[in-house]
Amino acid sequence: MEIIMPSLGETVDEGKVIKWHKNVGDEIKEGDILCEVETDKTAAEIPSTVNGTLTEITAPEGETIPVGGKIATVE
Repeated sequence: MEIIMPSLGETVDEGKVIKWHKNVGDEIKEGDILCEVETDKTAAEIPSTVNGTLTEITAPEGETIPVGGKIATVE
């Protein structure tokens, strides 16, 4: 299951990953905080929407990702 950058506001087009709270190989439960994202207007925690194992992080810390862009994979 792909985890995507959610919309963090009506006028927000992208977010910058500032900190990952989980690592590849970690077991994830729905609602667990995966990472923190910062926009020009706010900072937010991104929760997992699924249960599984974090198998890939495609948006490393410091990278800016557009809304709808893939940030990680949970299987």
